[in-house]
Amino acid sequence: MHLLNFIRKVFFTNSGGEKQFFDQNADPPALYDILNWQLLPDGTTQYVKIGTFDSLAEHRDITINDSAIVWSRGHTKLPRSVCSENCSPGHRRAARLGYPSCCFDCLPCSEGEITNNTDAVECVKCPDHQWSNEVRDKCIPKPLLFLSYHEPLGAALVIVCAIFSAITLSALCVLVRHRNTPIVRANNRALSFLLLVSILLCFLCSIIFIGEPKRVTCVLRQVVFSIVFTICISTILAKTITVVIAFNATRPGSIFRKWVKPTFPFYLLLLCSLPQVVICIVWLVLSPPFVDLNMKNAIGTITIECNEGSFALFYGALGYLGLLSGISFVVAFIARKLPNSFNEAKMITFSMLVFCSVWILFIPTYLSTRGKYIVAEEIFAIQASSAGLLCCIFSPKMYTILLKPERNSKEYLIKKTRLDHG
Repeated sequence: MHLLNFIRKVFFTNSGGEKQFFDQNADPPALYDILNWQLLPDGTTQYVKIGTFDSLAEHRDITINDSAIVWSRGHTKLPRSVCSENCSPGHRRAARLGYPSCCFDCLPCSEGEITNNTDAVECVKCPDHQWSNEVRDKCIPKPLLFLSYHEPLGAALVIVCAIFSAITLSALCVLVRHRNTPIVRANNRALSFLLLVSILLCFLCSIIFIGEPKRVTCVLRQVVFSIVFTICISTILAKTITVVIAFNATRPGSIFRKWVKPTFPFYLLLLCSLPQVVICIVWLVLSPPFVDLNMKNAIGTITIECNEGSFALFYGALGYLGLLSGISFVVAFIARKLPNSFNEAKMITFSMLVFCSVWILFIPTYLSTRGKYIVAEEIFAIQASSAGLLCCIFSPKMYTILLKPERNSKEYLIKKTRLDHG
């Protein structure tokens, strides 16, 4: 014990300049040479110093010169597994059955999964709002999809809307300019003006469906569409019923005479439009549409769309519009052969046939399509049905006013009336 205490106090420098002392266990400081046993080509062997270990260093460092090491068969590079290479990021290791543990296959991660380190055992799934990149080593934000003005489909729909809006506005200007002629005064010219304005609004409301959905546009889309189209169809129904009442009021003792008033069509228009307004108000109060991020429509993308909120009220609004269109078609079909000059019933019948056909075909495509294409289909249905109403009802009037003005006169009207009555 006394000797141990004495040894702990020993401290000197030898002839080589190295400091010598003993630790608390009476052990000298560790200073080792790391040797590499090497086989020379002539069959002899030698030991080559390739590094050192010094316990007196700050971190007890081991220093090794990798280039001085000679492995088996004279190789100077670090030997690797002769079975499998390392798996790079984006891949995971899969063991080979019946082989040693160093044998494995490198399988690429599935879509939506990544690995960002070498020889990963499992892939990590990306968060819901992100997706894996092409090499599967990083999660990146999912691209946002919506019907944009800048893509060809959105731009084409905007151009079609602009063209038909300009045609509708031109037709309105022509009717206003020739408002005192017989063909315009027939079948209530005020309703004709209102119908053209309604068709113009129908074309313009399709613009709300294009672009990134916002809270305001989601609320306005279906509500504006439902009310504007209801006013349009109600106007057509009022024009058709006016023709029926005017024809039947000429009979002696007819009960329809008391309905032949200038204000009656507008009361009828208000009566037909009011239920749709009530449905839309209830819809907005109870469960209005809102912006929804749909991550299930397309893999690796987020579709920004408008959730209709209450689908019952949404289909209720469409159902009422369909009911009103069916009634207008039936009434126009009944009145198509009434002997009245400039009778629009035939044109209205054909226009309502086109209108109903477009929306009947729209229903199955609406239910089977997802993403931004469902918006494009609804815009197409809006524009196609509006164009059908415009062309079928007003193209004969435009033809007569612009190309056959001689038919738009009292003399022609009297002559045609006499021929109709034999």
